[in-house]
Amino acid sequence: MPPSLSRLHRTMKLSIVIPVLNEAGNLPGLLAQLAPLRTRGTEIIVADGGSSDGSAEIAERADIITVRSPLGRALQMNAGADRATGNALLFLHADTTLPPSADRIVAAALQRGRAWGRFDVHIDGRSPMLRVVAAMMNLRSRLTGIATGDQVIFVTREAFETVGRFAPLPLMEDVELSRRLKAISPPACVRQRVHTSGRRWETRGVWRTILLMWRLRWAWWRGVPAEQLAERYR
Repeated sequence: MPPSLSRLHRTMKLSIVIPVLNEAGNLPGLLAQLAPLRTRGTEIIVADGGSSDGSAEIAERADIITVRSPLGRALQMNAGADRATGNALLFLHADTTLPPSADRIVAAALQRGRAWGRFDVHIDGRSPMLRVVAAMMNLRSRLTGIATGDQVIFVTREAFETVGRFAPLPLMEDVELSRRLKAISPPACVRQRVHTSGRRWETRGVWRTILLMWRLRWAWWRGVPAEQLAERYR
């Protein structure tokens, strides 16, 4: 294990950054779920992108560090990272929940000599196809070394800064960060699962969303600008 990672594990402080936009419905439950991690020393940061439903105020009333940022998930996560004091960062979507021992899982993964990693994902929802989608996401990630935000990316601060943080993209910021991170270290593909909402899949249609995401990723690898892809995603 590289000496820097060994020191990090012994003294690791984890900061969880949650980018939000109008997540008043999800935020109280998520913060309650994270309370045991916070008790064990994990820092929780909500990065609000201009919510109009009181999301930032919910976080502040819960005594959570809250930063206000220009709208855009990449910008919000970078703003949260700026405020964070941890030497390990974890980026969590507001509709995703962690395993109860996520802090210990991250520490163990980094102890194995990896600079970053992600969790396996389970997509909550009624459609049985969502289990297939999650299995495909997890397998693809293991084969390619690329992670999505739904899989909850965690990274040492040193590696995050080394690769230049999240690129200011309106879409594919997680894929782009993964691409740069895997150039310095393969990911720790943690088998413990995070649970994420299947609302996007079920609202748009599971098969339609699968085809859309495949097309978007193929277009991204062919060099189509993220701004154009974001228009298609909407």
